[in-house]
Amino acid sequence: MANEKMVKNITSMEEDFAKWYTDVCLKAELIDYASVKGCMIIRPYGYAIWENIQRQMDERFKATGHENVYMPLFIPESLLQKEKDHVEGFAPEVAWVTHGGEEELEERLCVRPTSETLFCDHFKNVVHSYRDLPKLYNQWCSVVRWEKTTRPFLRSREFLWQEGHTLHATAEEAKAETIQMLNIYADFAEKVLAMPVVRGQKTEKERFAGAEATYTIEALMHDGKALQSGTSHYFGDGFSRAFEVQFTDKENKLTHPFQTSWGTTTRLIGAVIMTHGDNNGLALPPAIAPTQLVVIPIASHKPGVLEKATELCERVKKLCRAKLDDRDQSPGWKFAEHEMKGVPLRLEIGPRDIENNTCVIVRRDNYEKTVVSLDDLETEIPRLLNAVQEGLYNRALERRANMTFDAHTLEEMKDIADNKPGFIRAMWCGERECEDKLKEEAGVTSRCIPFEGEEHLSDTCVCCGKPAKHMLYWGKAY
Repeated sequence: MANEKMVKNITSMEEDFAKWYTDVCLKAELIDYASVKGCMIIRPYGYAIWENIQRQMDERFKATGHENVYMPLFIPESLLQKEKDHVEGFAPEVAWVTHGGEEELEERLCVRPTSETLFCDHFKNVVHSYRDLPKLYNQWCSVVRWEKTTRPFLRSREFLWQEGHTLHATAEEAKAETIQMLNIYADFAEKVLAMPVVRGQKTEKERFAGAEATYTIEALMHDGKALQSGTSHYFGDGFSRAFEVQFTDKENKLTHPFQTSWGTTTRLIGAVIMTHGDNNGLALPPAIAPTQLVVIPIASHKPGVLEKATELCERVKKLCRAKLDDRDQSPGWKFAEHEMKGVPLRLEIGPRDIENNTCVIVRRDNYEKTVVSLDDLETEIPRLLNAVQEGLYNRALERRANMTFDAHTLEEMKDIADNKPGFIRAMWCGERECEDKLKEEAGVTSRCIPFEGEEHLSDTCVCCGKPAKHMLYWGKAY
């Protein structure tokens, strides 16, 4: 069958998960490799997914008062050096421009790995009084980090992202902003990407360079590895002091404002692939699918079939993002093609269906077929799209529950890490020494200290046995 032949083009995830992932990225026409090593071309289908993510996320940012801006691509070296911890954190990944045309530059320019320094330099010029605050800015752009090991969407030398940068009169306002944005990310991941996440705080070791606190959403992939899917950082007034950003407060005193930054990237597309995909390819949540429903005529050479399929497609375009596949290929080939591309619903219409005033609709998440009266499309299509969205989320949630384990001793943690892919919940004393030892001996990193609501597993650290301060999620990660 043509369907089987198409599916064989993808390595099974059980055989080689990394190869399966790359196969899906290429065969579903999401990316192509670029002539610059470590960079990727995002093809129209992959970019359409990003556009849907970007549009819906941008709506959420604007609903909370944020405005979009754009900063330069280049950062003077002297500007980058102003915040010591920050520059040290990024130094190994920075790409430098040393020449403009044939002339050597007087000062090296960094190709932005992130834009805190540029925003601070700007804030210094536009913030003078408490009346100028808060500044709630966001930027959609690309950044460059010279990664040694790359993989499409997950880690590339240039990637697309958004970076929020805000400035506040008080620490309390800035801290509230940090948590608000993390919750927006978590809500977006779960409701739009159908991807359950754990919200929490990073340890000091895993904290963003220059931040006082870093918060994260952590998702669990099909292979049991964690993926950091969005972060939000509270900077205190450290950057403001380093960059001499000051304002006159309500008491007419000169003081430093408090800053945050937060970001997500095209890595979210990789997260969707690895959370929902199967051995037939992508399985896209309807909320971000470029095509939510494809109409496929069966026996299109027979009288009236193609006309009816065209008519139905125009009709359902009022309900969702729909397209007609009238290419000169067999229905089985088309089924496999659209399954590979993760199209949430497939509507099949043939001579017998037309006779019965029905069609067949197939869900991508569970391959369930439903015979639907053509009179009921306006109610059934939205219902089925919601069912696919919920089905993907619930399946991912169940998988995470089945792949989350509790460890009470180091030996138990090592055994789980070696034999059971997934999250490991375990208590920790708070000491860096134990965090390093767990990475060295069990091969796991701290993912986050979850927000309240998680049970207290024991009173002692999983590593050293001393009194525990926090319960953490640990795991192997991308």
